[in-house]
Amino acid sequence: MGDISALNAAWAIEGSLNFKLGKGDMPVAEINNSFAQASIALQGAHILSFVPKGEKELIWMSDDATFAAGKSLRGGVPICWPWFGPHASDSSLPGHGPARTVSWKPVVSTTLADGSTSISLEMQQNEQVKTVCGHPLQVQLHIIVGKTLKIALETTNLGDTAFTLGQALHTYFNVSDVRKVHVEGLEGCEYLDKVDNFTRKTQDGAVTISQETDRVYVNTGNQMRIVDEGMDRTIIIRNQGSASAIVWNPWLETAEKMGDLGHDGYLNMLCVETANALDDVVELAAGATYTMATEYCIE
Repeated sequence: MGDISALNAAWAIEGSLNFKLGKGDMPVAEINNSFAQASIALQGAHILSFVPKGEKELIWMSDDATFAAGKSLRGGVPICWPWFGPHASDSSLPGHGPARTVSWKPVVSTTLADGSTSISLEMQQNEQVKTVCGHPLQVQLHIIVGKTLKIALETTNLGDTAFTLGQALHTYFNVSDVRKVHVEGLEGCEYLDKVDNFTRKTQDGAVTISQETDRVYVNTGNQMRIVDEGMDRTIIIRNQGSASAIVWNPWLETAEKMGDLGHDGYLNMLCVETANALDDVVELAAGATYTMATEYCIE
């Protein structure tokens, strides 16, 4: 408990932010203010929960998620960084990069003027991470828990040459029944259909889910909406610094092969991801900083 005591001594905010050991003895930041409750695992800077007061849980976590050191968590908001999917030239490197399985540390915590709680976490750069990334980078995640959930992923290139940055906030949203929801805001966008051999298609109307779905949308706008009639709510997703998005649901057969999605878990989750992927990757100049940000709220 020494580490938890040190975290609380340095970064806790009386009445709104404290640290504790969560599942698998993972250090977790717990936020509870007048607007919402949230929890964030320090491994992976992984947001586990966001519940606005008077509302149902926004974020889906699998009941069968494995909480263990160095293992990615199924559900929540995994961070894919500094590439999305498999590495472009080295298949031996971890898919989606190292960020979601290593420790992050608090660097700022504060109460904002409106009563929201802000916490910033920085990925710890051990030798393994430096080797995997192959380039000197600094990355921080800035989280504001208030009436909405605001997330900003900020990367600085500490090297002398440019770096090609790909990334995504792989958010699992909690839905009543994925077969009865639809996603607005991607109408007319082109997408690569990974289930259909990466065929390039154009979205006709709202996105609905009736089978395994794994799509990377390009040239997207800055807002998407998950309309969930079963919960009588719409989740608004507002993006900055992102012109691509991923929509993913594994459906039954793939979910069963994964082993950590829980019984029929695929029916209650839908990933709609803010991303810099495909044509939208960022050429980050030496010394430059780039921020990809999103905001979630319930209508």
